[in-house]
Amino acid sequence: MTKHVIRAWPAPPAHWPPEVQARFAARAGTGNVGTQLVSVTERVRVWTLTLAPGARLDFHTHVLDYFWTCLSGGSARSHYGDGRIVDVTYFPGETQHLSFAAGGFMTHDLENRGAADLVFTTVEFLDSPNAPLPVDAAVRAPAAA
Repeated sequence: MTKHVIRAWPAPPAHWPPEVQARFAARAGTGNVGTQLVSVTERVRVWTLTLAPGARLDFHTHVLDYFWTCLSGGSARSHYGDGRIVDVTYFPGETQHLSFAAGGFMTHDLENRGAADLVFTTVEFLDSPNAPLPVDAAVRAPAAA
């Protein structure tokens, strides 16, 4: 199956503060969708995401079909590439599935606004219509290298 390769990313929303726009411009198209990539097979990439109170997973882009499950519960804020700023309360076990057509993607950040660690597992499906984005070596666990 031929994969769609996405090479261009939008400009940051003009109504965001300059420092948020700068982070978006620097990180849009980054494939680090968690804090650690713990496993990779021919079918999936498995991520953990752990954010201490006040910590942020900076802007990153989802191009693959995926799901996430919140393990801890907590509250967070995300800035989305379409300009939305969304505050969410997550519950332990809450799960969401997302998919993208060829050329589709979503860019956002995630800031822990709660008083305890915010923990997720994310599973990306490599058989999605889009080619996977590269990930930084620093986020790969030894088993996923």
